[in-house]
Amino acid sequence: VTITTRLLVSHLSGIRHYEKDITKVKEEKEKANRALKLTKSHQDKELKEKEGKGIEKTDCVKQKKEHDGETKSRNSKPGRKDKEFEQEEYYLKEKFESVIESLKIFKNDPLFFKPGSQFLYSTYGFTLLSAVVERASGQKFTDYMLKMFRDLDMLSTVLDDNEAMIYNRARCYVYNKKGRLVNAPYVDNSYKWAGGGFLSSVGDLLKFGNALLYSYQAGQFKNRNGKLLPGYLKPGTVAMMWTPVPKTEVSWDRDGKYAMAWAVVEKNQQYGCCRQQRHYASHTGGAVGASSVLLILPEELDPEALGTWPVAPPRGVIVTIICNMQSVSLNSTALKIAREFDKEKWAQ
Repeated sequence: VTITTRLLVSHLSGIRHYEKDITKVKEEKEKANRALKLTKSHQDKELKEKEGKGIEKTDCVKQKKEHDGETKSRNSKPGRKDKEFEQEEYYLKEKFESVIESLKIFKNDPLFFKPGSQFLYSTYGFTLLSAVVERASGQKFTDYMLKMFRDLDMLSTVLDDNEAMIYNRARCYVYNKKGRLVNAPYVDNSYKWAGGGFLSSVGDLLKFGNALLYSYQAGQFKNRNGKLLPGYLKPGTVAMMWTPVPKTEVSWDRDGKYAMAWAVVEKNQQYGCCRQQRHYASHTGGAVGASSVLLILPEELDPEALGTWPVAPPRGVIVTIICNMQSVSLNSTALKIAREFDKEKWAQ
């Protein structure tokens, strides 16, 4: 069996997530697929019933209901009970001295499927990926990442180390079984630095988003007098990272596919004056007592005007939200904010 880094970053490796029972994983997937089919069937029925009542009204109502329904189902009760957080391994308290050591948690477990054949989101896949980075770089993974954060000017992004004195560290919260707000339990994230072990701020995440968007767009702008600096990554690298990968899926946006460590929605519009998808990349985060999202909506650049515009990258809208509450869906909120800012920008 061969597992490549590309399979790891797109969650196609077959390595398990926190649930060890493959039967339960399959049941949850089937349940989610049934719910999605029912939703689609209901939407198709509504559309047919409205045919003949005016295409403009039908499309507007459809789009609004679709969006409102999505928002309501995902955000109706912030901090709601999430089966995901019933998994015991979310609450590990053991401190691991290295990412290599943390591989013992899952290294002897069977793969859930042949690598490359199916999609399964796996935090442990990224734990293995961090071990690859450690061996390839010859440095401890944590040291390697902290150096990268310095290069990106993300000075508030640090390891979530319980012993360290970290200024302005937020207290995290969860709802208990009675629905009351309580402090989140203690966990040690040293077993999954790459999959959810860093603390950051909205300012730092915006810097990260800007660095990626700049890298993505830099090749499209004319470098006048050598004033345009290269991006942190090559444009082709970011384009590859944001290219949807077959057989993948995204839990926080049914229009999206998983790419390389990012969820991506492709630009798409089938009919005039109807629903329009904008190209964007995002990733949400769920931790014990916290939720987050980073969403990047690139500006649609006009190739003919690029040479005359007195502007430089990054061009687009970046939204990041962090809240100290568990199981809060934030992607649809971030997308709404991004669209409003994008709309306002073009109205000027």
